[in-house]
Amino acid sequence: MNKINTIAQRYWKHLLLLNGILLAAAIASAKFSPRSWTASTQLILPNTTSNLDANLGTLGNLKDSSIDFSNEVSPLKTQASIIISNNVLTTVLASDPEKSKFQSIDSYKKLFKATPVDQSTTIWVEVKGSAPDLARQRTETLVKVYQQRLNQLRKDEAIAREQFSGSELAISRQNLSQAQIALAAFTKSSGLVNSEEQTKGIVSTIATLTEAQAKAVAQAQSSQALAETLSTRISLTPDQAIKSLGLGENQDYQFTRQKLAEIETTLVQTQALFTDDHPAVQTLLLQRDELRRQIEQYVAQAAANTMGVDTTVGSNGAEGRIVLIQRLVIAESESKAQQSQADQLQSQVDKLSGSLRSIPANQSRILELQRQYDIAEGVYKGLIAQVQQAKVSAFSSYPNVQILDQPTVNPKPTTPKRSMIALGGILSSVFGSLALVLFLESRNPLLKPKDLEGMELPVLVRIPRFKQPLMTLRPEAETEVELQRLASAISLMPLENRRLMVSSSTFGEGKTTVTLGLAIALIDLGFRVLIVDGDFRKAELSQRLGYSRKMAANSIEPIQLRPNLDLLPTLPRADGRIVEFVARGGFERSLSTIQTSGNYDYVIVDSAPVGLTSESALMAAALSNVLVVVRLGISDRYMVHETLEQLTRHKARIIGLAINDVEMRTEGYIYKRENSQINS
Repeated sequence: MNKINTIAQRYWKHLLLLNGILLAAAIASAKFSPRSWTASTQLILPNTTSNLDANLGTLGNLKDSSIDFSNEVSPLKTQASIIISNNVLTTVLASDPEKSKFQSIDSYKKLFKATPVDQSTTIWVEVKGSAPDLARQRTETLVKVYQQRLNQLRKDEAIAREQFSGSELAISRQNLSQAQIALAAFTKSSGLVNSEEQTKGIVSTIATLTEAQAKAVAQAQSSQALAETLSTRISLTPDQAIKSLGLGENQDYQFTRQKLAEIETTLVQTQALFTDDHPAVQTLLLQRDELRRQIEQYVAQAAANTMGVDTTVGSNGAEGRIVLIQRLVIAESESKAQQSQADQLQSQVDKLSGSLRSIPANQSRILELQRQYDIAEGVYKGLIAQVQQAKVSAFSSYPNVQILDQPTVNPKPTTPKRSMIALGGILSSVFGSLALVLFLESRNPLLKPKDLEGMELPVLVRIPRFKQPLMTLRPEAETEVELQRLASAISLMPLENRRLMVSSSTFGEGKTTVTLGLAIALIDLGFRVLIVDGDFRKAELSQRLGYSRKMAANSIEPIQLRPNLDLLPTLPRADGRIVEFVARGGFERSLSTIQTSGNYDYVIVDSAPVGLTSESALMAAALSNVLVVVRLGISDRYMVHETLEQLTRHKARIIGLAINDVEMRTEGYIYKRENSQINS
């Protein structure tokens, strides 16, 4: 608070001038700013839908939903953008009575505002004008031009959709036809209709043919074994036996033999499909038996025509040679026919196995072609639906916005707003004053703690803030401890002549209070002290203790304040007399006489501020030892530096700094003094 008061006292003229200018500016703005009126209207966006529902096959369904009023992408925001678009406002400006006042469409756009209303389907439109009728006229023109713009946008979109959909529809139709042709062609070439049923049928057929093939192989092996046995008995190979009967050149025999092999093969295949009672199987069995009888007849006839062949049966019942030859030829024929039958059955099994292995690949290819066909069909249906949708509804993207409230004008002007001008003036005053103070402080700042860091002087004491000025000979308990520390430090210093001048750079830094408190602390340590009022201009110490008016004009005798503490008061004097008195050594001689006669241990001189007078520096040269009192936030940094430089030039010994008015928390450690204070 003290710092604020000091700043206010220092810069009150600047702050008064600034706030006066700001007040005049606010009054002028409220009085001379052009007035404007606002017309408003409300538009409503209907919830339209065409009830489109199209099945796109594997792509799902295409449905036309109602208008979605979301926070990110909203038809209301789209319509609001169209209302204040450059295209619409350019047309409105062309018919505006004040169009010559606007240099660009951007400046004209500031008069219009379109705001979507939350949780509704309405748009609030506001238009400003320099007169109520002009604001209403602009609003009506804006709504009319906006509706015309919507119609134009609908037409442009319908044309664009028709052109785009037409070309895309032709491409989609071609893709669908190609997918259909490819699917049909592959299905036909693969012969795959129902993969599951066909697979079961092929597996069943392969099992039946395999069983028949095994049966044929077994029969062939049996006939072959019989032929080998007969061949061994008659010592003839089958070919030799046939040649012996002359059947090798018999075409009828060879044809019948070949026909028998074919019938055997067909019979096995038929038996794989039907039971033995089936007519087809019975027919083939009859044909096989007939062909066997014919072969036996051919062999018997050939044997009868062969000379010297024994066709009789022995006395022991053994068969004759011709019978054995006949049986050998028949066994050989059946063996070859059955082996041929087994080979054909194996070929069919291999062919069916190949077909079975190709089914998964063919099925996968068919599924891929079917998927391509379904996608092409879905895209085609979607485009058809979109074409129909464009024909059914012309308001899909740009609905027919209707006027909910007719344009109305507020009879009171909306600008200027005096409350906002007042608020702006207050804020300008606050921030402007703060900026001005910061600027002035940057040019003439007060002393801060960081400024003390650059000084090569010890800080002897930090005196807490006084609750009230030191008007008695006993300081407050909170400051007494610090003053005793200062007195103890000074008592340990080798001060020349035991003299000490307490001074400061300017007034109000507390040098008089420190002088009086230091003297009291020194007598508490057992020293005899003389306090000298060296401020010959104001005599503040003498006036505070009440002795300036009691002394004679030429009296220079000390006055006892209390045991071991005397005061040498003074009276205010003219400036010329003061400097002459100090410069010619009168002050030092008088001080030496009094110090010797009074037998004082310490002489403490309370001088005038060094930065405000000329005699204080001369007095410091005579006293040699100086204690400089500073006050953070109150002392001027530049004046403190100038004071220290001035004292240094006069060869005064600055023993240290006393920082006054420091905020400290020591209540918990300060004892309460029970002794009564001793007044002067």
